[in-house]
Amino acid sequence: MWYNSGRMDIQELARNFLPCRECALANTAETVNLPGSAQVAAILRNLFSLLFPGCHGMGPVPQAQCRKHVEQLFVQVAGEIEEAILQVLRYQNKEKGEDMSAEDNAARARALAEIFMAELPALHKMLQEDIDAAYEGDPAAISKMEVVMAYPGFRAITVHRLAHTLYSLQVPILPRVMSEIAHSETGIDIHPGATIGEHFFIDHGTGVVIGETTVIGKNVKLYQGVTLGALSFPKDESTGMLMKGHKRHPNVEDNVVIYAGATILGGETTIGHDSEIGGNVWLMESIPPFSRVYNQTPYPRIKAKKET
Repeated sequence: MWYNSGRMDIQELARNFLPCRECALANTAETVNLPGSAQVAAILRNLFSLLFPGCHGMGPVPQAQCRKHVEQLFVQVAGEIEEAILQVLRYQNKEKGEDMSAEDNAARARALAEIFMAELPALHKMLQEDIDAAYEGDPAAISKMEVVMAYPGFRAITVHRLAHTLYSLQVPILPRVMSEIAHSETGIDIHPGATIGEHFFIDHGTGVVIGETTVIGKNVKLYQGVTLGALSFPKDESTGMLMKGHKRHPNVEDNVVIYAGATILGGETTIGHDSEIGGNVWLMESIPPFSRVYNQTPYPRIKAKKET
C-alpha cells in the first residue's frame, strides 16, 4: 500500500491532522457536547415508532403488546428528547455567554421536553388529516397505510411537524437537524420555522423548498419542484451582515394547489384562497382568491428525424 511504501508516514500524518484541541467545530464531550446527527436520527426513528407503531421497524407489533410498547417507548423518547435539549441548551448558553446553572438548564430542558411530549397527541391528530389529504388527493394511493409507510411527502411533513413544535419552543439546533435529515431522505426541504395548516399534501415531492417564514393554510397541495422562497436578503448597513428575523417568504391561504416547478417569492406575497398556480409559474406579487395563474402555452416544434 502507498502508506507503507516509504514515501510518507501515515501515522505521522495522522498525528499532525487537525488535532481536536485546535478544531473549534469538533464535537467533543468536554467542549461542544451536542447530540450527533445520528443520535437525532435515532430519536426521530423512535418518534415515528411511537406515532405509527410497527410501521417503520423490522416488523409489526403484537396487538396484545401494542399499548405496553407505546407506553414504554413514550417514556424512552421523553428521556432522549430531554437529554438532547439539555445538550443544545448548554451549547447555546456557552455561545451567548449566558451564565446559567446546571440545575437551571436541567429544569428548563425537562420542562421543554414535557411540553413537547404533551403536544404529541394533537400532532398525531393533525397527521391523521395529512394522511387523509394524501389518500384523497392521489389516485395512486391504494390505502392509508401505504401513505404512512411509503410516501416521502408524508414523511417530510411528519418530521416537519415534530421539528416545528421544537422550533416554536425556541429549542436551538435540534429542529434544523431533524429537518435536514428529512431533506436528505426525501429531497423535500422544509425549514422548521414554516407554519403549515391541517390537511397538507406534497405529491411526489422531490425538489420542494419551503422557507422559514412561509405560512401555509389548510387543505393545501404542492407538487414536486415547488419553491416558496425569499427575494434577495437585506443587509445591515452598519455590519454588512444579512438581517435576520424578517418575514421573507410567502403566504399561501386555504385550499390552494401549486403545480410542479412553480416559484413563489417574497414575504409580502400572498396566494389567495381557493387558487391554482400552474406549473413553472414565477410569482413575486400577491394574487386574489379564486385565481388561476398559468404561463402562456409554448408552441413546440416537431420535426421528422433524419434518416441515418
